[in-house]
Amino acid sequence: MTAPTDRSDAVPADDAPTSELLAGWGRTAPTHATVVHPHTADAAADAILAADDRGLVARGLGRGYGDCAQNAGGTVLDGPGMSGLIDLDWNTGVVRVQAGTSLDDLMRWLVPLGYFVPVTPGTRMVTVGGAIASDIHGKNHHVKGAFSEHVHGLRLVDGRGEVRDVTPDGDPEVFRATAGGMGLTGVILDATVKMTPITSSLISVDTDRTADLDEVMQLMIEGDADYEYSVAWIDLIAKGRSMGRSILQRGRFATEDEARASGVTDPLRYAPKQLPSPPDLFPSGLLNRLTVRAFNELWYRKAPVCRRDELQTIEQFFHPLDMIAEWNRIYGPRGFLQWQFVVPDEAGDVVRTAVERLSTSGVSSFLAVLKRFGPGNANYLSFPRQGWTLALDIPVLPGLDRLLDELDELVVEAGGAVYLAKDSRVRPELVPLMYPELSTWRAVRDELDPEGRFHSDLARRLRLC
Repeated sequence: MTAPTDRSDAVPADDAPTSELLAGWGRTAPTHATVVHPHTADAAADAILAADDRGLVARGLGRGYGDCAQNAGGTVLDGPGMSGLIDLDWNTGVVRVQAGTSLDDLMRWLVPLGYFVPVTPGTRMVTVGGAIASDIHGKNHHVKGAFSEHVHGLRLVDGRGEVRDVTPDGDPEVFRATAGGMGLTGVILDATVKMTPITSSLISVDTDRTADLDEVMQLMIEGDADYEYSVAWIDLIAKGRSMGRSILQRGRFATEDEARASGVTDPLRYAPKQLPSPPDLFPSGLLNRLTVRAFNELWYRKAPVCRRDELQTIEQFFHPLDMIAEWNRIYGPRGFLQWQFVVPDEAGDVVRTAVERLSTSGVSSFLAVLKRFGPGNANYLSFPRQGWTLALDIPVLPGLDRLLDELDELVVEAGGAVYLAKDSRVRPELVPLMYPELSTWRAVRDELDPEGRFHSDLARRLRLC
């Protein structure tokens, strides 16, 4: 198999702007914007300079759960319009790629060549530019850190329409403001990323079914250092002695010999499949306490109590929800939100309190995951930091905001934060407490964008700039 080539030799004409109703993956607060579709750096700069006082923000594949890639009444730049592989060092796995390229494409191109993305979230349907702007994390943060820690450099169009070459060492303040900066420092054109070498596309997975939250947290404390990837699914419906019962899965990439010993003839084969989108006909409330309880019971019971060295595919282990396109439709027209927080290691009691409050409140969530983060990085608004992180999808219900506001307070008191890339409702006065370097970020952003051209619904709602 040969690597894809740079698309810049045959750049199509820019598409005409379109007026579109845009929403995050949670579908909770759609807004109208003018969407521009540039295919070159010059066209992106022109769009930035032409934006009106509502500003502009770049948008990847729309997998931010809230309003981070929306701009009501303003301009949204279609990031995937600039997609493709520019260069690959076959020996080192360092790749230069346009920012609109999805992790899905990167994996399809490079896994058969023996390289995997250094960090992937629970979906591969995110762009490289979005991965940097959100400083995404995955199941291996305790080992590999966040996505930006594998970025050797990037090109950024700032608020003056000028292209800047940014590296972590050569322009550290700009890099630290852009990685995790939610697209508010400029438009990323391309990035140079160090990929991870692999000899098979299979994951060797160990599974443990735990009786309660204390058991799974203790297993993670004792054993996560022995695994490259670790994640626990938590049953948020269970109460009493079973509160927080979990399925813990930890693993590493299998070797070529291990893959062949299992009967695989092409150890680097990677061909993920996706079922069609479900019809957009599901009523709100279909995922309720009863249906989620039944799902969670089945999911928990079918997991083995203890299993070792099971070989799973990349899509099985990392991206199970991607097997169904637009799975977010099952929540109905009211939509859903994802709430993700992090607290320090010593604040594990906040995780326990959150699980207890959620499990007794009537909240129904079939997707709740617990992970442990390693040390954070120096980026001003990067979310991961040493400690525990809990993320869950919740259908929009009356009274939910009040409960989450109370839990946000506990997170802040413990020195933690809520993830901006997934937020749709946190109170703006809490953001400076969650992100103490916000004022430094604002100063760098103002230097990059003195006219205030970059804006988003998230930025206005949280008064970021």
